[in-house]
Amino acid sequence: MTLRSPRERLIQTIAYEVGGLCLSVPLVAGLGHGTTREAFFLMLALSAAVLVWSPLHNTVFDWADLRLSGRVASDRPQRWRLVHAASHEATTVVVTLPILIWLGGLGLWAALLADLGLTLLYAAYAYVFHLIYDRLRPVRPARS
Repeated sequence: MTLRSPRERLIQTIAYEVGGLCLSVPLVAGLGHGTTREAFFLMLALSAAVLVWSPLHNTVFDWADLRLSGRVASDRPQRWRLVHAASHEATTVVVTLPILIWLGGLGLWAALLADLGLTLLYAAYAYVFHLIYDRLRPVRPARS
């Protein structure tokens, strides 16, 4: 069975989160959710939560895909890339909603709306990121 190594998964996750911060902080601040500094710290807290969640989700998804189809992540067809991105973002809402309420100072409905907006942004970003990442750093077959 061939999966990304823990080191490679860490590199992937950190690259994803840094890119996400560069994309989201200006948007969050521009939409009036505090100053750029406040938006940065809110998004940093959300990113920290996702840094814990993302490797777990990606590893489980890759493992399930490999078991069900026999293919490695870098050979995933476009339709399954969409499923991967959507499942990642849907499950991340559960992790990030409490942070938006507590640190963002938002009520439940405002936090849910903000979380859904971020989810749409990150779902598109996840699709593009993983497509590029898999092309730049494909999974190498295990040596026999």
